[in-house]
Amino acid sequence: MQREKTKRLIVSAMMVAIAAAIAIVCDLIPFLNLPFGGGFTIASMLPIIIVAYMYGVGWGTLTAFVYSVIQILISLIQGKTVLALFTPASDDFMGYTAAVWIILLDYLVAYTVLGLGGLFRKRFKKTGALCLGSIFALTLSYLVHILSGFIFYGAWAEWFFGQEGLWLGKTILNTFSGAGLALLYSIVYNGLYMIPEIILTSIAAVAVSRIPQIQKETL
Repeated sequence: MQREKTKRLIVSAMMVAIAAAIAIVCDLIPFLNLPFGGGFTIASMLPIIIVAYMYGVGWGTLTAFVYSVIQILISLIQGKTVLALFTPASDDFMGYTAAVWIILLDYLVAYTVLGLGGLFRKRFKKTGALCLGSIFALTLSYLVHILSGFIFYGAWAEWFFGQEGLWLGKTILNTFSGAGLALLYSIVYNGLYMIPEIILTSIAAVAVSRIPQIQKETL
């Protein structure tokens, strides 16, 4: 029993490290990142979902929470989003209360829900379970980002859709306004990176689900 617990800790730590390493590398590639936060990370969250698939939702959620904290620390070290939110001189500063809520939603909640990727481990065949778990978990993360964007970044909606050359931009501005426009902006903006992330992660999940070490559930 102790050996299994130790193995679980080691595997989980390795998966968190792999996820963080992929995210850091992708963050260094300019065209993968959006101007107001968020970016395409090439299935960086899949290792966390794999932990949830192998060891269950409880352990997976705990691992995902640890990963969320690491993401906050990485952002602080890099001097990016998290630090900017708490810096009054920064263009991203909206007040300390808003900063706390943004960190709560866009980091702690959005990453912790990845632990729910293990929900289907006992309900479907292994490949289907990991693929569906990936889609489900990342979709939840996407919804959390939509909520955060709607509440805190909706003011950018008119600027975003008003950019020259943006397809349907003028039509959207003439059709939507207020909260509706802010919500649509958040759906579109976060979808620019989350939808490709969901698609690629689900494809990667199908591929890695065939690895014997992952196929063999440890619990």
